[in-house]
Amino acid sequence: MAQRRDWFFIVLLLAAAGILVFFAASLFIDFGGEDDFALSSGDRLGLVEVKGIILDAEAAVKLLDRFKDDASIHAVLVRIDSPGGGVAASQEIYEAVKAVREKGKFVIASMGSVAASGGYYVACGADTIMANPGTTTGSIGVIAEMLDASDLLKKIGVEFNIVKSGRYKDSGTPFRKMNDEDRRYLQSYVNNAYRQFVDVVARERRLDLNRVLEYADGRVYTGQQAKELGLVDLLGTYQDAIGLAAKMAGVSGKPRLVTERRRRVTIFDLLFGDLDEYLVRLQTLPVLRYQMVL
Repeated sequence: MAQRRDWFFIVLLLAAAGILVFFAASLFIDFGGEDDFALSSGDRLGLVEVKGIILDAEAAVKLLDRFKDDASIHAVLVRIDSPGGGVAASQEIYEAVKAVREKGKFVIASMGSVAASGGYYVACGADTIMANPGTTTGSIGVIAEMLDASDLLKKIGVEFNIVKSGRYKDSGTPFRKMNDEDRRYLQSYVNNAYRQFVDVVARERRLDLNRVLEYADGRVYTGQQAKELGLVDLLGTYQDAIGLAAKMAGVSGKPRLVTERRRRVTIFDLLFGDLDEYLVRLQTLPVLRYQMVL
């Protein structure tokens, strides 16, 4: 029995040692900073990926600015797989894409599975928009969602007191019912952001504003439908987009894609990462969104 216990402790110690070695290795392997490039030689194309919900524009804008000023980058490919997100963040990335285009470099937006709402807004900054026939795109519109917990609070006997400096300061609060005055005010707020979106689509796609208004009602479209409406230029795959960018940039042979090297999430991040950062993100999710909601 004692010998069996000894073997148990030996196995336990070996397992613990293995976990410690793996943990220590994870602290040092693939720990490159976010500013590092995945460098390549030869004729180079810049690749910027816009994926997931758009909450923060900083990384994409920084990379686009770097490509704009890098003489070795002959064209930029913006790969979009996003349902959209915050209004201001989507606008910032769009402006950065447009700045690269206005610098004289060819920019192509390549749509993946989804490039809707704010994702489509970003694409409008490119010279050419290419989608797959089955890409989900469009969803041109704005949404602001506000929770109403007033009935629940009343049921459990909780009263929430508000002291405010102006009549609209608590508009949209979850602690009281929204009144008609609140709704009119918030609707004008949403309408202004919506008109900004529609104006960009009409200008960048060279479409009549009234025509855009006909289908800019939040509906989503397949890539094929979007092409028929003039929202995208071409149908094609990611590889087709790379080929077009290379051709328009005068790149001969197989182009080299340059993008940002992303640091791998380590065990250290998972165990001891700063949870405050994630809590702040949740607490500051944009109220006003260019985002597809299904």
